[in-house]
Amino acid sequence: MSFKLFELMLWAAGYTVVLSAISIVIGLTIGLCVCAAKLARSRALSIPATVFISFFRGVPLLVQLLLIYNLLPAIGISVPSVVAAVIGLSLCTAAYQAENLRGGFNSVPKGLLEAADMVGLSPWQQLKRIRAPIALRLTLPALVNEAILILKASSLISVVGVIELTRMAQNLSASTYRPLLFYSVAGGLYLVICWTVAGGGALAERLTRTSRA
Repeated sequence: MSFKLFELMLWAAGYTVVLSAISIVIGLTIGLCVCAAKLARSRALSIPATVFISFFRGVPLLVQLLLIYNLLPAIGISVPSVVAAVIGLSLCTAAYQAENLRGGFNSVPKGLLEAADMVGLSPWQQLKRIRAPIALRLTLPALVNEAILILKASSLISVVGVIELTRMAQNLSASTYRPLLFYSVAGGLYLVICWTVAGGGALAERLTRTSRA
């Protein structure tokens, strides 16, 4: 493989990381809102949140991407394929992250919340100082795992015309007739990226344990 072709693969790997990171951040923001709605006592909030989570966890991501890619133009919204891809990835990961966060919030010891009430902490202070830090620490491994899953699932956005790592490997394989080489390189790059994310997550877990101690 020439250095120029390897550069193209590296560029595609970087593009994959950027798109995945944007989707994960947007998904986490949406997931927090959906989690809050799911935990709300109002059925007007909890029912739509439940439907959202059920749909985006129950429908395959590939179908979601194709649906969004074709739905937006049908309702008069013209966006680049990369935007449709990010929307699809963000909504999908939001549903999973909402459930992860809900589990974390539900795992906060009731005794801590009762003690917070006794010392006069407001609901916002309880969320900021007690519930959110504990919930995020408890769900950190699941959130890191979800980030890795989205990085790997981003290979599906090639079906809507986005040239990320998998699509670049397909294009170079077709033009050079060397599929084994380029798919092997793509697999190696995915592996390095996922190892890096997993290592960062493990470091973050150690830091949170140290700060807690």
